Amino acid sequence: MAEELNTPALTAKDLESDQDVRWCPGCGDYSILKQVQKVIPELGIKREDIVFISGIGCSSRFPYYMETFGMHSIHGRATTIASGLKAVRPELSVWIVTGDGDALSIGGNHLIHLLRRNFDVNILLFNNQIYGLTKGQYSPTSEEGKVTKSTPMGSIDHPFNPIALCLGADATFVARSMDRDPNHMRDILTKSNQHKGSSLVEIYQNCNVFNDGAFFVYTDKATKAEQAIFMEDGKPLIFGAESDKGIRLDGFKPEIVNLNDCSEDDLWIHDETDRVKAGILSRFFEDNKQPGHLPRPFGVFYREERDNYETDLNEQVTAAKEKLGEGDLESIIRGNYTWKI
Repeated sequence: MAEELNTPALTAKDLESDQDVRWCPGCGDYSILKQVQKVIPELGIKREDIVFISGIGCSSRFPYYMETFGMHSIHGRATTIASGLKAVRPELSVWIVTGDGDALSIGGNHLIHLLRRNFDVNILLFNNQIYGLTKGQYSPTSEEGKVTKSTPMGSIDHPFNPIALCLGADATFVARSMDRDPNHMRDILTKSNQHKGSSLVEIYQNCNVFNDGAFFVYTDKATKAEQAIFMEDGKPLIFGAESDKGIRLDGFKPEIVNLNDCSEDDLWIHDETDRVKAGILSRFFEDNKQPGHLPRPFGVFYREERDNYETDLNEQVTAAKEKLGEGDLESIIRGNYTWKI
């Protein structure tokens, strides 16, 4: 206890490494890095107990810039490495930093299995709807018709909806934020860490070189109020420049209403523990150019409490030791079982 009392509190500056940040000037990754460095000290975790693990992509340079333990791993496999680490060192605070290409293409299968197993880790999915590191090919989240170096006639792929995908994998915490709203991002990062289970935060991140403005309609002051809706647990879904619009459910069908014509009591009240309604919210994904489209939701879509994989695993190992005694790996390797090939 005395050692803990004498440990000085971390500051954001303490989490800045001596490495030059090598993202393009104006990249949204700078904002995410800054907010993470501000949030971590508020969590009360010792620096030596924090680990950042990434795969491959622009976002995956993140561990270099955090003065914590970390690993820049291989394409799509940050989730598997983080799973192994959490299994043997469950006391560590493990953060996975990944992008839409890294997590949803080569790493897609690993992501969904981590989510269903519910390791207690925080996953930050930077979504810029493009492959930035390899100079602008379309990604699994690029919209249909996207013209890139790899799709000169326009992409014919149907894009992933990351939130719907993660809900389908039975993730226990799913949220969305954006690089240009630092206050909201810090709030979501804090809630993500407080959740005991796999926390997935999709972060809309602008790639100003290869996909500039992909999310400006949700982040620009001139359009944000009409195009984005911020969900708060236990509160009605209200949006608009004058806070004069809301979302009402007609059965299971969401519809936009004007608050001059109806009461707030008629509106959809957000419940972060309602999986069915979270699924409906995840589908507020219409083309923002279509008239009467639903606003894009930001905040916590869904959360639930469920056993963590690493806890159950270690309890099982302890029970096996009590029942069978300590194993002897050497005797197994030098055992009498042989095979002819």
